[in-house]
Amino acid sequence: MTGSLAAVALAAGRGERMRPLTDTVPKVLMPLGHTTLLDLALDRLAGEAVAPDWVAVNAHYLADQVRARVGNRATVSRERPEALGTAGALGRLRPWLDGRDVLLTNADVYQPGDLSRLTEGWDGERCRLLVADALPGRRADFRTSDGAQVRYVGSCLLPWSAVHELEALPSGLYEVLWRDLDAAGRLDLVRLDPSSVSIDCGTPADYLAANLHASGGHSVVGEGAVVQGSVDRCVVWPGAWVGPDEQLRDVVRAGTREQPITVAG
Repeated sequence: MTGSLAAVALAAGRGERMRPLTDTVPKVLMPLGHTTLLDLALDRLAGEAVAPDWVAVNAHYLADQVRARVGNRATVSRERPEALGTAGALGRLRPWLDGRDVLLTNADVYQPGDLSRLTEGWDGERCRLLVADALPGRRADFRTSDGAQVRYVGSCLLPWSAVHELEALPSGLYEVLWRDLDAAGRLDLVRLDPSSVSIDCGTPADYLAANLHASGGHSVVGEGAVVQGSVDRCVVWPGAWVGPDEQLRDVVRAGTREQPITVAG
C-alpha cells in the first residue's frame, strides 16, 4: 500500500515478565534467530511499500538503545517520563502522521512473513485488525460474526478519522477505540492465514518458542557466545557462556561467563 499511509512499530514496552533478560536490553531488542524482534517488525512494515520517511518507532524503556538500532530506517518518538500505551503513542505522533492512515504493528510479536493479508482490499474507512484463533486456556479478545473466539495478533490498520482525536496520554487502543467499535459491529477482523505463525513474545516460554520456530527447532547460538557444554532447544545470547559441565535444555542463557543469566522457557 502506498499514498496516504504511515507505519508505526510499537517498541516502548518494559517487558516485566521477561526479567531479568530485559534488565539491560529492551524487549524488542532481544535476539530472535540472528536478528531482533524490532528488525523483524520493521521488515514487516517495509514489505507493505510504505515510504521510508513515513515509518516511526515509539520508544521509552532504554530508548537510546532502540534509537541506535533503528538508525535512519524510521523516525523515533521518545516517550517520557512514562510510556503512553498503544493509543497514547499515536496521540503523540499525530502531528507527524499529518492526516495519514496508520499501519501499526507490535514489535514484540514474532510474525514471519508480510502483512498483505491485512492490507489487501482495505477501504480506508474502518479499523481493521489481524486476528487468529484464540489459544487454549487464554482469553479471547474478540468474537467474529460467525461466533468464533479470536485473539488480536498485534497488527492493524487505522484510518486517520479514528486517530486524529487520540491524545498523548497513557491509554490503550482497545479502551479508547476498539471496544466501542466492536460493540457497534464496526470493526473489521481479518484472520491470519491458518498456515502462518504469530507469537506474542511476552513470556520466556513464548520467546523461546518463537526462536525455535525461526530455527526449525534447533538451538540458537548468538555471535560471540561460547558453548562448551551441551544445549538442546535453547537460545544462547551473543556473548553468553555455557560451561563444560552444563547441560541446558529449553532455557534462555544470557549474561556473561562471570554473571550468567538462565531463564527457563
